[in-house]
Amino acid sequence: MFQPVSVFVGLKYSLAREHSFFVSFITWVSLIGVALGVIALITVISVMTGFESELRSRLLSLSAHATLSSGGAPISDWRERIRDLQGARGLVGAAPFLDMDAMLSRSPDMSGAVVRGIDPSLEAQVSTIADAMREGRLSDLKPGMNAIILGRMLAYQLEVGVGDTVTVMIPDSASSGGAIVPRLQNFEVVGLFEVGLQENDSVLALVNLQDAQALRGLTGPTGIRLRFDDVLKAPQLAREAAKRLPTGLAVRDWTEENAAYFRAIRIEKTMMALILMLIVAVAAFNIIATLVMVVNDKRTDIAILRTLGMSPRGVLAVFITQGVLIGWVGTAIGVILGVALALNVDVVAPIVEHALGVHIMDDPDVYYISGLPSETRALDVVRIAAAALFLTFVATIYPAWQAAKTQPADALRYE
Repeated sequence: MFQPVSVFVGLKYSLAREHSFFVSFITWVSLIGVALGVIALITVISVMTGFESELRSRLLSLSAHATLSSGGAPISDWRERIRDLQGARGLVGAAPFLDMDAMLSRSPDMSGAVVRGIDPSLEAQVSTIADAMREGRLSDLKPGMNAIILGRMLAYQLEVGVGDTVTVMIPDSASSGGAIVPRLQNFEVVGLFEVGLQENDSVLALVNLQDAQALRGLTGPTGIRLRFDDVLKAPQLAREAAKRLPTGLAVRDWTEENAAYFRAIRIEKTMMALILMLIVAVAAFNIIATLVMVVNDKRTDIAILRTLGMSPRGVLAVFITQGVLIGWVGTAIGVILGVALALNVDVVAPIVEHALGVHIMDDPDVYYISGLPSETRALDVVRIAAAALFLTFVATIYPAWQAAKTQPADALRYE
């Protein structure tokens, strides 16, 4: 279809200056529209991908890639189970844990919390909590000392600091004939952590595993947390590792524990992509209008070309070449500027905020992430560029087909 002569004529029509002002104006609007649509898509998708990666890293800073549990029952032989896991493909570390819902109080303040019992010597293998310590150290959680480390927001709610004492209350029905009564224990605050995720900083508290077992009256942790060298392959690797253990331990990976967060992000990315693709669609409609006007303007030229022996397929190629050129140039400009903007969004955002007098994300109480992260993936850029090229190509088919149907005799009848 795309003979060299057809391509040459199509390029000549595209670059010719004798078009009317209106046709030239619509052509430039179409080109700019395609470019703006591609820029917006690349930038927004990159920012949302950055949000997803940042949120995942912060969620996993205190949560392992996968957990093994026995339905709330203690795993008394957890050390043996960890030894069984050694050598599993991709496994970086394993550590026990014991989570319990509790109420923390320091008169007159009170707040709900999740108290997690951990082994400080193994915790660094499955989380980055040691890097998030703002006061104190993880090693301060010594067994039998009833020491506790609080999230910074939780400590702020209770108005406590390092050296203060808080009362931990958990429900207990095992020793009271089925009636639920509180079990109380005083803990000394020995440290504060902050991971930058409100859900953890305002809810989570850490104690030594032995202290947590004593408070709950259990003989072992309720689960084992696992960390792998590839977080994206963790669901598959966790199930492979679990085959090394006796039956009875359930596997749960990070995609299940935080499914709501990432499902929401995926839906938002999809909807934003569809909405912003409408910009490219509008530009494609402008390409249709441009080519329709060019076809009407070039009816005599089309007739002459047909008379000289050009086939209808050749005429079709002429105008497809003209429309595709607009789409390619617009897409190329959009990709270059979009990637440049996405890679420098942390520089551009403060300039925009200063110029408009607004702050996009400055309240950690509202947003999980106070900055504006961006992660540009080559596959996303390729998909966006391919979608833009496809839409602009489809837009050229109808006017090019109309041009190919032009009959030389009818076009030259009044010439």
